[in-house]
Amino acid sequence: MSFLGLKDKTLLITGVANRRSVAWHVAKTLQDEGAQVVFSVHSEERRESLKKLIGDARCFICDVEKKGETEKLGASVAEAGLRLDGFLHSIAFANYERGLIPFHESDRDDFAQAMQISTFSLVEMAKALKPHLQTQASVVTVGISSLTVTPENYGLMSPVKAALASSVRFLAKSFSRDSEVRFNTLGAGPLRTNSSAGIPGYMDNYLYAEKLTFRKRALTTQEVANAAVFLLSPASSGVNGTEFCIDAGLGLNSFDAEVVERSTRP
Repeated sequence: MSFLGLKDKTLLITGVANRRSVAWHVAKTLQDEGAQVVFSVHSEERRESLKKLIGDARCFICDVEKKGETEKLGASVAEAGLRLDGFLHSIAFANYERGLIPFHESDRDDFAQAMQISTFSLVEMAKALKPHLQTQASVVTVGISSLTVTPENYGLMSPVKAALASSVRFLAKSFSRDSEVRFNTLGAGPLRTNSSAGIPGYMDNYLYAEKLTFRKRALTTQEVANAAVFLLSPASSGVNGTEFCIDAGLGLNSFDAEVVERSTRP
């Protein structure tokens, strides 16, 4: 019997864009562990583009930016007769069309959009799927590892991700009234994904972050996926309301001798 205990569990995965997505790595690992995986994507076009990747797996459409879409997702899950053992919330978006700007110049509409898609969608999805979750289901969302630092290029997404982590704690408490459903944030260090490519100056920060890991080697998407799968599994039953950091030591290594020397060298 597998330590993770995922055989024959049913889990919903959101946020798959392509093979490089964290969500896809999570889905594939869950399938390898014997779980049944169903998907949710934001548009019919995305569903069509993923046909070769996900095969005949069930795939729902839910555009979390639109009001009422999560309720439709809940209804679709009920119609399919599914009881979920958990779901992965791997949804985030921010408008970086203006490029690198000072945080105080953030646009109201951009901030509201990022908050709706990246944070409040988890709250709405949890509410809509609550009747269809097993009593001891696990919900995992993907955040960032360093909520107390201020990467200028990340802009408004840092406070949005901080709100996501806070929402996870409140959801864990709220659900505890009548269930043992768990909520956790996966605080991941910088990764090379298609979505990160849209962030101004991201590659420079990514390469810098790699130098700050203890091992001097960047975090991989599969490493993050492995942590997510653990949190989704019954093996993590004692973990609830937490931010599970996976960054290869990045957040603890600010004064790495090599990095300090390079930054102060004439």
